[in-house]
Amino acid sequence: MKITRVYTRTGDKGETSLVGGVRIKKSNIRLEAYGTVDELSAQLGMLVAMMDNGEERQMVIHVQNILFNVCTHLATDQSQTPLYPSARVPEEEVKLLEERVDMLMKKLPERQGFILPGGCQAACQAHICRTVCRRAERRIAALSEEAIVGQEVQQYINRLSDYLFVLAKIINFNTGVSEIVWENACK
Repeated sequence: MKITRVYTRTGDKGETSLVGGVRIKKSNIRLEAYGTVDELSAQLGMLVAMMDNGEERQMVIHVQNILFNVCTHLATDQSQTPLYPSARVPEEEVKLLEERVDMLMKKLPERQGFILPGGCQAACQAHICRTVCRRAERRIAALSEEAIVGQEVQQYINRLSDYLFVLAKIINFNTGVSEIVWENACK
């Protein structure tokens, strides 16, 4: 499909169209939810640009593809429009994230305590992605209080933040950069 025009002028008055053509205000929590997921995908794109070719880089690109499904899901008001197949998150995707977290955790040395976000640039970017993912999770939770949102979407975003946390740790470990362990400054 070739995009012939980027601007439509239909959003100039503070409204946009959902999947199926339903119009909503741009301040709507639904738009905030899928807009935050879109922001997460953009941040993941920056992470991909920082990563060496390999399995985890391919995994992050795979995640970006799944997030497109998540956005389509969130941009569909299911009370008015049925979900397209491209708006579904396959159940095995949650399991895949869990398996990746478990596999990466086995490669890490056991460490006690909370860590401060940081390390090498790619690990820092993974932490930024994690925090945007957590914000997306909060926006999706708020949307689910007033609209239909598939449980698999909420589970996926929750597991994704776990994956991004562990990914930051493994990136630092693989590059030989030590993590900074939190110290209680109020002793």
